[in-house]
Amino acid sequence: MPIISLSIPRELLYKIDRYIRERGYFSRSEMFRDAIRNLIEEAEYMSRERISSTIMITYDKDNLSVSKTVSRLNHEYNDIIIESIHRHLGNEYCIDILIAEGDRERIADLLRKVRGIHGVYHIKHMFIPLE
Repeated sequence: MPIISLSIPRELLYKIDRYIRERGYFSRSEMFRDAIRNLIEEAEYMSRERISSTIMITYDKDNLSVSKTVSRLNHEYNDIIIESIHRHLGNEYCIDILIAEGDRERIADLLRKVRGIHGVYHIKHMFIPLE
């Protein structure tokens, strides 16, 4: 197997090493191979015409602007959003989970708009090919 080198900030290296210990990887190389495979897999999924996507959005429960924007996107993209779930996480946060199915470009457009929402703490997404 070819060997490559990588330069990263020391603080990030500490986080990577902690991640490796917590997840049970045997080495940094194993963790990086896994991460790279996931990135390539996602890119391959995005080359398909029809995909399914799960988009998770977390934000402060008192941020009504985010909640209203997600609701507006639900209506704007009701042709591809097949499920929408809103839940409270503890006393401080909300999570919205959008499940979309359809044209890759339409789903990518939805994800771009979600990424543009101000006040969001975290966005996580996953793609699955439908063809």
